[in-house]
Parts: sequence; structure tokens; C-alpha cells
Amino acid sequence: MRKPSIPLATFLVCAGLLPFGIAMADQPAAPALTVSVVTPATRDWPETVPASGWLKPWQEAVIASEMSGLRITEVLVDVGSVVTKGQTLVRLSRESILADLRKQAAAVETAKANLAKAKANAERARQLRASGAVSDEKIAERLTDEQKAIASLEFEQAALDSQKIKLAQTTVTAVDDGLITSRSAELGAVVSTGTELFRLVRQQRVEWQAEVSARYLPRISEGLSVEINGPDERPIQGKVRLIGPSVSTDTGRATVYVMLPTGVHPRVGLYFTGSIKLKTTSAVTVPETAIVFRDGLNYVFTVGADKRARRVRVETGRRNNGEVEIVSGTDQSTSIVASGGAFLSDNDLVNIAE
Repeated sequence: MRKPSIPLATFLVCAGLLPFGIAMADQPAAPALTVSVVTPATRDWPETVPASGWLKPWQEAVIASEMSGLRITEVLVDVGSVVTKGQTLVRLSRESILADLRKQAAAVETAKANLAKAKANAERARQLRASGAVSDEKIAERLTDEQKAIASLEFEQAALDSQKIKLAQTTVTAVDDGLITSRSAELGAVVSTGTELFRLVRQQRVEWQAEVSARYLPRISEGLSVEINGPDERPIQGKVRLIGPSVSTDTGRATVYVMLPTGVHPRVGLYFTGSIKLKTTSAVTVPETAIVFRDGLNYVFTVGADKRARRVRVETGRRNNGEVEIVSGTDQSTSIVASGGAFLSDNDLVNIAE
């Protein structure tokens, strides 16, 4: 029976004629991993400014009572109600106002009767002035009574108008279209002048009050496009409406007010991150999976003609749609391991997937 052949290097090691390390060096190295490679691509990406902040009302209206000492008899809306301008929100007791209104209407009628009488007396005095049958003093008195009656009627009529206004104020209405965000009105409560009953987000418009580093302010202008990382990772598009006039001395950041689309109504009070888009520039990019993060630094693994993976430190920039910008460290002709770099070591032999 034929004996199996033994490799020469193994025989020499067993015979003590060749050191083990030298024998192993003569053996071909096994590839560490099969990888796919990519070359950096050039993209036209907008420069962006990172920002973060809270969603707040564009404008908030306070709806308060204009009357004092009246009881709330009806509350017709609640928090979350969408209302229109002029819609009735609360009704106040009106019995006392109606009684005062009737009293004042009677006072107006009395003033009208007094005026009619004063006018008749004044007219007779004017007719008798030429005959001398009535003294000048009496004529002047009747003419003065006429003017007093006219003034008295105007006073009582103004008081009647005031009572009508008070009656109208027993119905509290919405000052604008919007969304009720808070309610203080309680059935049976007695209100005072200025008592807050509701808060209203005008026209349901919400804006993003984003804070940005002050160093970006010279490059930000009204009308720039903004992308907010909204709820459920769905982006919300917006426009810069206003740039805050001051910078915080504590944080070195300024507030940029971002207007959201009319049909978008996210909840007020949520905190979001996002970016403000500046001018568009070219970017050299690789897939995010190609970046290996070690010891606080970013690396990629390049593959040369010898199929050896070499770790190269890179500086990264913008990120978009699963790609990351390479600012420095490599060029566009370099073959880069697209993924799996975390399992490689410097100078590993790799197989390149076709």
C-alpha cells in the first residue's frame, strides 16, 4: 500500500531541519474576508446648517372676558377644538344686563319726551320774541332748556348703546380661526374683566423655532429651504421666515423662525432636529457603511492591486440618503471597501467580490 505524501516543509520541520516560523512564511496567506469595493462618487449636495429647536405657535391669541361679575352659563368648545372667527365659545348670564338695558331704553324714551316738550317751548319763545310779550330772560331760558334736552337725549342714547355692547359681551367669541390649546373656562364660574378663558393658535399655524450657531448667521437669509426630521422619521419641509435679532450670551446660538406648510399641523411643544439648506456644492461621497469609527476617529479601508486592505483615516462632512461626504484622506480613484470594514485589520488579504 502506498503511503500518503508529506509536504517537504512539514517533513523538514518534523525532522528539526527547518524552523516552524520560516516554514509557515512559505505558506500562502488565506484571505480574511470577501468584500465588495466602490470608488468615491461626486454628488451635487446643498450645504446645510444643523439646527434644533421646539415647535411653537406662529401667534397665540388669549381669549378673555370683557365683563365682570357674570356667571358662565355655557361652555361650547374644549381643548383641541378647531374654531372659526366669530364662533361662540362661552355664554355668560345676561339677566342683569337685560334689566339694565330695559331701564336705559326707558330713560331714552323719557329724554325724547323731554326734548319734544323743550322744543315746543323754545319754538313758542321764538315766535313771541318780536312781540315783546315774553321777557328776554324767559326766552333765553327756554332756548337753553332745548339744548339741555338735546344733550340729555344724546347722553341717554350713548348709555343705551353701552348697555347693548355689554349685552353682546355676554357672548364670548373666537377672535380668529384657529385651534384651542388651553381652556380655563368652567361652567358656573364668575368671571372678572380680563379673566383668561381660552388660548388659541391662530390659523393653526405652527412654526419651528430652531437654534443655530451664531457663526452661520451671515449665510442664512429669509426664504431658505429647511428640512425638519419630523415624527416617525418623516421629513417636514419649511422656509426661513425670520432670523432672530439677538444671540444668546450663554450658548452663542441664535433663533431662526421656520414657517411650515399650511396643511401641516404637528403638535406644539415637540423638539426636533433638522437642517437649513444653503448653496449647492459638489461632494465626494461613499456609502455610510464604508466608514469605520475607531477611537473617536473615522477610517475607511482601501484595497490596492495586491488585494491588501489598508486602513486610512478620513475627514467626513455632510450626510445624505445613506451616503457621507469625504472631505479629506482619499481621492476618487481609490477602491474602498463598501461594507464590513469593522471586521478587517490593517494589511489583511481580502477577496474582491465580482
